[in-house]
Amino acid sequence: MTTSREPTSAEEACFEAGIKFGTLYHQFAGTPISPASADSLAGAMETAIENQPYCETVSVTMDTDALNAEIDASTASYTELTGRFFEVEMTIHYEGTTVETEMKMVDGYPLMAVSTIED
Repeated sequence: MTTSREPTSAEEACFEAGIKFGTLYHQFAGTPISPASADSLAGAMETAIENQPYCETVSVTMDTDALNAEIDASTASYTELTGRFFEVEMTIHYEGTTVETEMKMVDGYPLMAVSTIED
């Protein structure tokens, strides 16, 4: 027997976080990046996602050591942005529920996850 119900505020807040992560990652993946442009790209990513509804804060941290290592191993002066070059923390607030989320590399994969839910 299948039953249905309205989603909870926590479920809606987690959904909103997923939308924002999908937008952030797929909008910016592949962007040309160098250590010199890392901070400005991080700021642009934060600003773009903070424009979305229910988003309170976004923090993008670039791994310039990994960027430098990638560029040093190639003949180009830049590389393309992938999940291994940045981490994200995001706070979503939806109808009284706050969700803290993060994206970080786990076993070579950029894993996006809910850290905490506060009603």
